[in-house]
Amino acid sequence: MKTAKIQGFLSSVGIALYLVFGLSAFQSHAQEAVKISHGPYLQAMTDSGVSIVWTTNKPATGWVELAPDDGSHFYQSERPKFFCTSNGLKNVGTVHQVHLKNLLPDTRYRYRVYSQEVLKHEFVYVHYGNVAATGVYRKQPLTFTTHGKPGPFEFAVVNDIHERNDVLKQLLSQVDLAKTGFVVFNGDMINASRSEEQVFAGFMDTATALFANEIPMYYARGNHETRGPFAAEFPKYFPGIGGNLYYMFTKGAACFIVLDCGEDKPDSDIEYSGITDMDNYRKEQAAWLTNTVQTDTFKKAKYKIAICHIPPTDGWHGNREVKNKWAPVLNDAGVDLFIAAHEHRHRIQKPSDAIKFPVIVNSNNNIIKASISEKEARFRIFDTAGKLVDELVIQ
Repeated sequence: MKTAKIQGFLSSVGIALYLVFGLSAFQSHAQEAVKISHGPYLQAMTDSGVSIVWTTNKPATGWVELAPDDGSHFYQSERPKFFCTSNGLKNVGTVHQVHLKNLLPDTRYRYRVYSQEVLKHEFVYVHYGNVAATGVYRKQPLTFTTHGKPGPFEFAVVNDIHERNDVLKQLLSQVDLAKTGFVVFNGDMINASRSEEQVFAGFMDTATALFANEIPMYYARGNHETRGPFAAEFPKYFPGIGGNLYYMFTKGAACFIVLDCGEDKPDSDIEYSGITDMDNYRKEQAAWLTNTVQTDTFKKAKYKIAICHIPPTDGWHGNREVKNKWAPVLNDAGVDLFIAAHEHRHRIQKPSDAIKFPVIVNSNNNIIKASISEKEARFRIFDTAGKLVDELVIQ
């Protein structure tokens, strides 16, 4: 009987301690101030628009304030606000995308991002909390410059980083970011899509710290980004141009086609557990590609460059899909170069009857540093030590 009483007493003490510490942890989280947890960073840059993405630690609304780079202080006047919205409603969440449109080409802008915590939404009443924002008082506001400038430019390509931040830093340290128009992540930046924190800890926090909050980044999704329970969330963090993960953009004398390769094995493979429909997705892209290469924008470009994670070869199923569905269209369109990755080794595939353009397959430990001018397009490949590995020049 005494033992039962003791056990009952201990049980009551345990419940009380659980309630005290549990409530304390809850209150601690509730009292934590809203903050910008990751970003902001630039996506989907064009001559007249850009997408700005960031995350917060609590559900909030989000907006961007935009100012011309005219030498005035950011606080000189009230700046126009562009909200994160869908169908006329401000989005409430932790991932914020603001799509700026109708911008002037080749124009430098300053920007600041804001998020206001939403504590509760009851019927028509919304209870707001504090506001978090990037600084413009004790530090310079963030900037970006839209595409549209004629003349020479430079860009860089890395791929297959697989969450190796040290390698990403080594490769990007070789780039003169002040002269770099944009950076391309050509797939497999992670091992599999598991969570938001994995994406940022794996590579994106490093990218933002190095360049991505002021220099645009284009992301050609790889096959590893399509794996895992977080894979479907990819467009929230890396929106393509026009709402798709395959798109076209121009800069200087060049036109770029970014394609979304999908997985490298048949959809029926046991590794995918029946969750993929990549063959039809690549067919959808083939139809889009057929129409896109007929546009004046593409036809008038001096250099036509395709970017895709998986190269067009006779290897696995994914390679053959890229070769059979897309390469014939690219052949007829007169593409000058195909930039690929995936193989974790460097090679340059020379043109053939089947693939009429050269293919750079970039290693997981190399960086492509490209310079485009009216005279030539030069692609130099360097390893992590900064040694020149190879070079391709298109006159």
